[in-house]
Amino acid sequence: MVKLYRCEICGDSYVGDEAPANCPFCGAKRKYIKEAKNAVVDFDVELNETDRKNAQHALEVEISNAAFYFCAASQTDDAEGKLLFKALGKVEAEHASIWRKILKLKSIEKGKDICHTDNIENLEDSHRRETNAIEFYSKASRESDNRRLKEIFDALVEIETDHLELSEARLK
Repeated sequence: MVKLYRCEICGDSYVGDEAPANCPFCGAKRKYIKEAKNAVVDFDVELNETDRKNAQHALEVEISNAAFYFCAASQTDDAEGKLLFKALGKVEAEHASIWRKILKLKSIEKGKDICHTDNIENLEDSHRRETNAIEFYSKASRESDNRRLKEIFDALVEIETDHLELSEARLK
């Protein structure tokens, strides 16, 4: 039976026979995807100074990574790399949207990050970016006392770890 599901991390909905293994929009794990009627999604989060600074930095990271991945999707010299980078660009753009909602911004600037034509160089850059994101989100989660922010930071650590594993597998 087809149901309506909603991701508790990004807030987007999904129609299907069952919850997907990962949110098709932000990449969150199945544990964050609930039937829409049972999903709890809240972006109206009170931010202290540290949380606001970390949310702003998270937005900048995701804008930068999305721009890099979209560039790599158009420039890389590998057909599968083009597909991978396009998918990652969409996910990172969705992450930026999460932070836009948390920070209550009407819009966000597009990033201007550059990429390479060589697929291996793009994978190496991806690996560095994902490692940095994981380290930052882990630190931000530890620094926050806000349950909702910790949930988002922790979910993003899981998602970015999946991205890291994708680049590592292709670099071997």
